[in-house]
Amino acid sequence: MHSSNHIVKFADDMTVVGLISKNDKPAYREESDHSLLFIDESPVEIVKSTKFLGVHLLENITWSLNTSSISKKAQQRLYFLRRLTKAHLPPPILTMFYRGTIKSVLSSCITAWFGNCTVLVRKTLQWIVKTAEKIIGVSLPSIMDTYTTRCIRKANSIVDDPTHPSHTFFTLIPSGKRYQSIRALTTRLCNSFFPQASTRLLNSQN
Repeated sequence: MHSSNHIVKFADDMTVVGLISKNDKPAYREESDHSLLFIDESPVEIVKSTKFLGVHLLENITWSLNTSSISKKAQQRLYFLRRLTKAHLPPPILTMFYRGTIKSVLSSCITAWFGNCTVLVRKTLQWIVKTAEKIIGVSLPSIMDTYTTRCIRKANSIVDDPTHPSHTFFTLIPSGKRYQSIRALTTRLCNSFFPQASTRLLNSQN
């Protein structure tokens, strides 16, 4: 094991976390390259998609499978919300049920995938929120508001923790009032968590 790499083991999975500095990737690739992974002298199959800690990952790093799974699961749970409404439960109880069973699904790892969602996917997710609003009869935070809140909360926790591996991504400019923007050459990177959190969300608070 290279000194800059760490293996994180979970109950049913494992991942390699490596620090890549000055674009020096060989040490990380030696331990993360799929072609070098064998079990019982047989190479591990490279798959087009996998589920990691509840999030569906595709080989092309898009989120279509993950968002479709989230949408389907959330829409199914709207049925139970309607059933509770027919039982004449008060809005506070219905809202609590929504937060625990529907919003928790919609916001699962939302800081990782929502920024790169298509407009159609965002409309679908917002439709679920709007439907829940009509069923309960109260106003609920939009999916965009939920994403923004989660991003700011996550970014602030990283900024406040000097030991966090991503702490150095949030650097104040000399004035000390705003965070330095993260250079992003692609739209995918620009819409990902760190550029969005550092340049748009945290700076908007100042």
